[in-house]
Amino acid sequence: MTRQATINRMTNETQVNVTLQLDGEGQATIDTGVPFMDHMLDLFVKHGFFDATIQASGDTHIDDHHTTEDIGIVLGQVVKEALGDKKGIRRYGNAFVPMDDALAQVVIDCSNRPHLEFRAVLPNEKVGNFDTELVHEFLWKFALEARMNVHVIVHYGHNTHHIIEAIFKALARALDEAVSIDPRVKGVPSTKGLLT
Repeated sequence: MTRQATINRMTNETQVNVTLQLDGEGQATIDTGVPFMDHMLDLFVKHGFFDATIQASGDTHIDDHHTTEDIGIVLGQVVKEALGDKKGIRRYGNAFVPMDDALAQVVIDCSNRPHLEFRAVLPNEKVGNFDTELVHEFLWKFALEARMNVHVIVHYGHNTHHIIEAIFKALARALDEAVSIDPRVKGVPSTKGLLT
């Protein structure tokens, strides 16, 4: 079973192309035109043991909002498509990741009910040229399009870069656990008998 998907999205504001293999080795080819997102997505792919090509271009001469948002949309869509009928998956994932002063936790449910709970304080409005409010925008669009519960809890931290990095690493590890195959699961792990 190959759990892989490719989606291309083109609007007047952005063009985003993503290919994702859920059962990978952490191989990443990333070029989004948003350097901070390149860094975070590289971490996401490597720590989730996915294989991915993520390419984007957009109206970054205005700001990074549209590009970051649309990457979240397309990444969520490819995860949903790659999961298929979700038969045999663990469904839930939970990861704590420290990054120096910061400790982030992400908990995921592949429930087909999109929800983002974001319990994080980002001390600075920018990391370099990147607007840190876009982290929430990215995660909300990812959760919406992947149709998952995504709970993000930052327990503590004072360096904004470290906090965001811990979030993306924890997202990767929680997702890896949630989408992994458990041989004990027959069909889908739901009393409803349906997760799609």
